[in-house]
Amino acid sequence: MPHIIVKGAIPRFDEFRFNADIDVEFADGENVAIIGPNGAGKSLFVDFMIGNIALREGTVGIYDADHIVPRSDIKYVVFRDIYRLANTTDNYYQQRWNATENEDSPFVRDVIGNAKCRQNSDLVSLLHIKEVLDKRFIFLSSGELRKVQIFRALTDTARLMIIDNPYIGLDEESRGVVNDILRDLSRKRGIQIVLVLSNPRDIPDIIDRVLPIDDRRCLPVQSREDFLADTALTGRLFGIADGAAQIGDFEVNDDANYDNALIFNNVSVTYYKKKILNEVTWQVRRGEKWALLGRNGCGKSTLLSLVCGDNPQAYINDITLFDRRRGTGETIWDIKSHIGYLSPDMHTYYQKDIPCIDVVASGLFDTIGLYRKISDSQRLAAARWLKFFHAEHLAERSFVRISYGEQRLILLTRVFVKQPSLLILDEPLHGLDARNKARARQIIEEYCTNPSVTLIYVTHYTHEIPSCVSQIKRLV
Repeated sequence: MPHIIVKGAIPRFDEFRFNADIDVEFADGENVAIIGPNGAGKSLFVDFMIGNIALREGTVGIYDADHIVPRSDIKYVVFRDIYRLANTTDNYYQQRWNATENEDSPFVRDVIGNAKCRQNSDLVSLLHIKEVLDKRFIFLSSGELRKVQIFRALTDTARLMIIDNPYIGLDEESRGVVNDILRDLSRKRGIQIVLVLSNPRDIPDIIDRVLPIDDRRCLPVQSREDFLADTALTGRLFGIADGAAQIGDFEVNDDANYDNALIFNNVSVTYYKKKILNEVTWQVRRGEKWALLGRNGCGKSTLLSLVCGDNPQAYINDITLFDRRRGTGETIWDIKSHIGYLSPDMHTYYQKDIPCIDVVASGLFDTIGLYRKISDSQRLAAARWLKFFHAEHLAERSFVRISYGEQRLILLTRVFVKQPSLLILDEPLHGLDARNKARARQIIEEYCTNPSVTLIYVTHYTHEIPSCVSQIKRLV
């Protein structure tokens, strides 16, 4: 089985340099977790390891005995590139909800391949892929998309499999299934596993060695058991010793007079004769805090698209938002003016090469990108919220050149910049390391102490539900 060496790697271009010498080696067949906070350099280290970065000097390679393992035997699964599976990179954010514009989107069966499905019927069953084979690819939820990509990775021939944050967006059952499959790949099929993680609790028991990375520095490699027992190190990497986030006094930016944020009366949504939502009834009063729960693909994102004004099927349903019946003359922008919204779909489509402070400021206008000149006071508001999230160091960096977790932090900051009365947070902590998760939860909790703030919070991790949540809506 392969062994991995990254020693004295000096890149040809300085922007890829680590801040300390790299001296890392993993023995034949060791399963590895590469772990560290957001922006620490984990993905950069993987790029060194697999030869994606041109070197000025140093030794980098994946070897079997004295032979370099061919690139075709190494599988690297990165979920931020998930839509390239079906060549859907030119799609726009709301297109998923406009059925008439999705005629060219392939079916999942076509993306995966019928032969591959038949040859791997056990994995199809375990991952519940069969349920989505006849869906158009664009209609998949973020969790379903990840399971499809995991399926494709697991059914490709590989001797070394590298997976970046495999558990993000998966419900509890699916996380357990992925762990079982990784265990089978390692112990029965002899495939070496490398996981790139941002949270110690995600390290599965198949892992032998842990490489912590912080501030573009490789720390000493440890066994899984020693790393998890090293509370000083995990506290250094992921603790919140710098104190709780404090956002101070703020005013909710909402002068509208309403009693109900939303009322759904037997709401149904159908695409291509497949019912996604079936007669959903739900009332959310102003100031209530709700968790919206359900397995992957149950319709949570579809429901939220009706609330946020993105789904045209809102007009054929009995939906009231902010005490106004949909279709009575209001505009999408009237609806969005009350709402701060973050979802995995938004993250997928928000790939703009603009400074992060402009991404945050775009939340003032509910746009994907910033298309107008902002005032000094608006820029100050964006900078203020970046500081609350301890992300001010990212202000002038390009959004597309920071890590996935840092991007998620910027998009979460964007939610708050206009200080909305309704927060809709769909898996807001995806990709955040443990420290940023704790800080984000504190800010959400503090913001929601305002009695006029309404919260709808979606997660597959029940321990992440804010303590202010008092009511639960579960979709089945």
